[in-house]
Amino acid sequence: MASNTPRTKVNDDLVGRYLSFNIGESLYGIELQYIIEIVSMEQITVVPSLPNYILGIMNLRGKVVPVIDIRLKLNQEPRPFDEKTCIIITQIDEMQVGLIVDSVAEVLSSAQTEKMAPPDMPASGENYISSIMHFEDKVVLCLDCEKFFSSELKM
Repeated sequence: MASNTPRTKVNDDLVGRYLSFNIGESLYGIELQYIIEIVSMEQITVVPSLPNYILGIMNLRGKVVPVIDIRLKLNQEPRPFDEKTCIIITQIDEMQVGLIVDSVAEVLSSAQTEKMAPPDMPASGENYISSIMHFEDKVVLCLDCEKFFSSELKM
């Protein structure tokens, strides 16, 4: 189905808007321009010899999509999936990837929030946080999708 709206215009409308989601007690955000859809937990086929945070692949309407457990990628404890657990289907550089999250919260606009750079802190690995937003009484850690998917994009 063709659209009369130029792709760049659609992306421009999504810049600065974030889908927030929960991982444990923390709230994270991904810019909407990277998100295709949100699906419930589906059958994941295990593929041997992948990093532990890549749980395997899923069939999404005939397309094979790798699935990442975002908890494991962020070095957090795994937890059993429940009825709120879902998969956020993202796309970056023509590659689709599913992200398993504890639950989806809401869409936020950086225009509604106070946004700041993350503090310089020593990290024992990659720092995937691009910015921090304060929204009402919540702190949202915004993921830098380029950094977050950098190792997967090299595959």
